[in-house]
Amino acid sequence: MMHIYRIAAILLRQYYLIRGSPARLLPLFVWAAVDIVLWGFITRYLNTIAPAGQNFVPTLLGAVLFWDFFTRVMFGVTTTFLEDVWSRNFLNLFASPLSIAEYLAGLVISSITTSSIGLVVMLVLAVLVFGLSFFAYGAALIPFLLVLFCFGIALGVLAVAMVLRYGPAAEWFVWPIPAILSPFAAVFYPIATLPPWMRCVSRLLPPSYVFESMRTILAGGPVWWSGLLWSLSLAAADILLAGWLFSRIYRHAVRTGLIARYSAETLS
Repeated sequence: MMHIYRIAAILLRQYYLIRGSPARLLPLFVWAAVDIVLWGFITRYLNTIAPAGQNFVPTLLGAVLFWDFFTRVMFGVTTTFLEDVWSRNFLNLFASPLSIAEYLAGLVISSITTSSIGLVVMLVLAVLVFGLSFFAYGAALIPFLLVLFCFGIALGVLAVAMVLRYGPAAEWFVWPIPAILSPFAAVFYPIATLPPWMRCVSRLLPPSYVFESMRTILAGGPVWWSGLLWSLSLAAADILLAGWLFSRIYRHAVRTGLIARYSAETLS
């Protein structure tokens, strides 16, 4: 049974960390704003050299916004965990009555908060400065964000499990994950562009269905509801798998003593 006040304590700690250090507040929206501004001007330039009537804003800038949202969600989970690692507070947490489920719930809710800040900033810039209209995506906008959010949570928990198993030095394997996945997710081009072996990987990634459906809608086609439903099912399964894996790795770390030897060096 989870206790709300324990989850709230994790969120309260994050609030105090951010309030006491503006340097922690800036990354919540600065990098997202930089991406939107950069790609916004790229799309404006492409519109000037494209045939009349061709608009790259909803295609490219929309894809950047959705992918950045997914990245913010994932890093929202991992950064909250790494704050405890960097401050050497991780062992203190689990010396308390805090359960694994409560800790993961705290990470997820913290990610919701931080990624929402980034999403609002991206929306304001994309809509007011570059004229991105979300009416073009119609009712599919909600499942788009839901799939990306769920997959971001799943990858965030998986990254946390990786660092827990191999030590803080493994955090350098975490940051490149979105960049490594982006070619397979077909963020800027159709899945048909990929070679056959990459298409097989792409079909296992929920974001690929989001971006394929987005391009179909913008091309005047119908919403790919079956693909979005399948991607949501994949994302939900990924969350369950990541939670199970984290639980297994945590118990292994406790049973073998790895958690007691938590340091900046890789654990074997």
